[in-house]
Amino acid sequence: MAVDETSISPDPFTQLSQWLELARAAGEPLPEAMALSTATRDGRPSSRMVLLRDIDHRGLVFYTDRGSEKGRELKDNPFAAALFHWHLPTHRQVRVTGAVTEVEDEQSDAYWNTRPPGSRRSAVVSQQSAVISSKAVLEALLEELADASPPRPSRWGGYRIRPEVVEFWEEGADRLHDRFRYQPEESREWRIERLSP
Repeated sequence: MAVDETSISPDPFTQLSQWLELARAAGEPLPEAMALSTATRDGRPSSRMVLLRDIDHRGLVFYTDRGSEKGRELKDNPFAAALFHWHLPTHRQVRVTGAVTEVEDEQSDAYWNTRPPGSRRSAVVSQQSAVISSKAVLEALLEELADASPPRPSRWGGYRIRPEVVEFWEEGADRLHDRFRYQPEESREWRIERLSP
């Protein structure tokens, strides 16, 4: 089905949720996976894959160790870009850019408690992005961890990207792709513009 001005939602969060569900229903593996790009204070970028864990009118939420490389970069330069890319049910991508804030402790706790116990234990013993001498070091720390279901460490939690630009792209015949950009207006509505492919 063609993407046009009459078929897209006036709200980018609704549109993204619809495309996520369509990708999931079509069998796209991990449709919630997104490439997250951050940058140091002096603008040196880095990217990695993370998982979208919540989406609402305030933005997109993912979780990580705040002492990790991305956590340190977000502390120094609280802006990020995220990219979703799917081949099912059709070739699509969504780009999101905006300011990033930490989510409330209560929300991080609630998500932490949904994680499998093994994932919680690994997050407790792993200081993400820190240099270690061997995997055996982590395995030994896991053996020493007495708590089978440990509480969330204070260094681990969620971030919310508050979009300033959201762009939807769908592949078209002969490279005549469909691109729509959403940007917020002062009225809290979203301005939608079609972009040349």
